[in-house]
Amino acid sequence: MTRDFDQATWDDALAAHVASRAPEWLAEDLGHECDWTTLATVPAAATASLAVVARRDGVIAGLPAAAIVARAVDPALSFVAALAEGARVERGAAVATLSGPTRSILTAERTVLNLLGRTCGVATGTARLVEAVAGTRCRVYDTRKTVPGWRLLDKYAVRVGGGWNHRHGLHDAVLIKDNHRAALAERGIDAAGAVRLAREFLAATLPPQRVARMVVEIEIDRLEDLEPVLTERPDVVLLDNMQRDDLAAAVAVRDRLNADVALEASGGIRPDTIRAVAATGVDRGSSGWPTHDAPWLDVALDW
Repeated sequence: MTRDFDQATWDDALAAHVASRAPEWLAEDLGHECDWTTLATVPAAATASLAVVARRDGVIAGLPAAAIVARAVDPALSFVAALAEGARVERGAAVATLSGPTRSILTAERTVLNLLGRTCGVATGTARLVEAVAGTRCRVYDTRKTVPGWRLLDKYAVRVGGGWNHRHGLHDAVLIKDNHRAALAERGIDAAGAVRLAREFLAATLPPQRVARMVVEIEIDRLEDLEPVLTERPDVVLLDNMQRDDLAAAVAVRDRLNADVALEASGGIRPDTIRAVAATGVDRGSSGWPTHDAPWLDVALDW
């Protein structure tokens, strides 16, 4: 396969995204006023250095984002990571140190910890899936089942956890799903015709260099649809909620007719099910579990 989806990484664009969101996140705590508790109880001149500590074992992700949020509260705050992104952390170990004016530390505390709890939780959940398919050909991909406004960070955390990013949104790939196919069926267009229609539209609408990067994927839920679809050479065929015997049969059909097409399994993929799915020989398992079901990593700020 020559095409794949864009992959999230920590870069200037993601840093700018976090910086643009930080005031909104902080406003949830501060409103249009201030941290009355801290102002009432902590002297303005007080300083401190506190450790961000993991309360559970997990995978660390989001430290650069946490540093940006801390600086958004007060440029005088120093957020120093104790571990690298993607590192394993054991319960009780320090993840980072937050130092500077005590008032600013206490004001930043909950937002910084919420961010890290979410990103580390997604990375830890993804790592569980990746570990479950070790030794197979199957890659773990995420989905668009993310918190609104948090998709870029969620997808970044998936990558830190060892997973792969599916499309970032409706704008960067073609994925013909069941409801698209239902609408097309009213016009007498089948699954193979849907792929052909999409290819023709892209070629007529986008410049060639964009077309060359655009992934075209189609979802099917019946094994009999696979063979005609393969003749149209989609980049990926999504096998939705198929039984394992059908997944294995689909791999055999694909290998015989068009080995360049990637097969992606989806539906109910969790840590306890993904190994059996991977054993069928599919190339990918896409799962929303890390972003909608995996628990946050419990992190705290210790004096």
